Amino acid sequence: MGADKGKKLKVEEKPEVEEVDHIDGELVLSIEKLQEIQDELEKVNEEASDEVLVVEQKYTLIRRPVYDKRNEIIKSIPDFWLTAFLSHPALGDLLNEDDQKIFKYLKSMDVEDCKDVKSGYSITFNFNENPYFENESLVKSFLFSDEGTTKISGTKINWKEGMDISNGVNHEKKGNKRSHEDTSFFTWFCDDQDKTLLEALHDEVAEVIKEDLWPNPLKYFNNEADEDFDDEEGEEGDEEGKDDDEDDDDEDAEE
Repeated sequence: MGADKGKKLKVEEKPEVEEVDHIDGELVLSIEKLQEIQDELEKVNEEASDEVLVVEQKYTLIRRPVYDKRNEIIKSIPDFWLTAFLSHPALGDLLNEDDQKIFKYLKSMDVEDCKDVKSGYSITFNFNENPYFENESLVKSFLFSDEGTTKISGTKINWKEGMDISNGVNHEKKGNKRSHEDTSFFTWFCDDQDKTLLEALHDEVAEVIKEDLWPNPLKYFNNEADEDFDDEEGEEGDEEGKDDDEDDDDEDAEE
């Protein structure tokens, strides 16, 4: 009898195993279908990216003469780029006292994408004749390759005798390192190397100039960024004050 009972139990366990196999099979099938849909979405996204790229290239050409016209007007405004840089929350701290003196000779700046915008871009600083270096223009370029690396190159600065501030002349040193305040902005042009695409995208100076300062430098020249920040802080303060008043009213009502 005992043996028969044992056989019964084993027979009863079989349907459960089959049910688990059935569930696993359905799960695998669902995942495969989901992967097919995901692949389809990836294809659509690639097509969208290609179309967006075509549109972006079109408007890059349309914007170019407008940028040129803007640059001509900026040339007539004293210390425009120096003021815009110093007013920018991320760029202002990068200019030490010597850098600011050199920036007074900066007559124009330009950010230009490659013809194929996904291939890279360059940032150009054009200077009037000055007592610091011989170069009329300093350029920082970022060229992206299909292999995922980026070629970064900068203009070699031809400093006039005794005027090279990139090595920290006239600044106190701690060991072999200089503090952030002593580091010249112009050392940025010396950073020539190959980087991965991710590392290049995290060049904060280039990213901020290209994506934030360049599209609307007037915003920073007019110090509107600080005003916007103050307005936001004021609104937050008003909301907090309102909440406090409401809490006080509730407490009075309970009493």
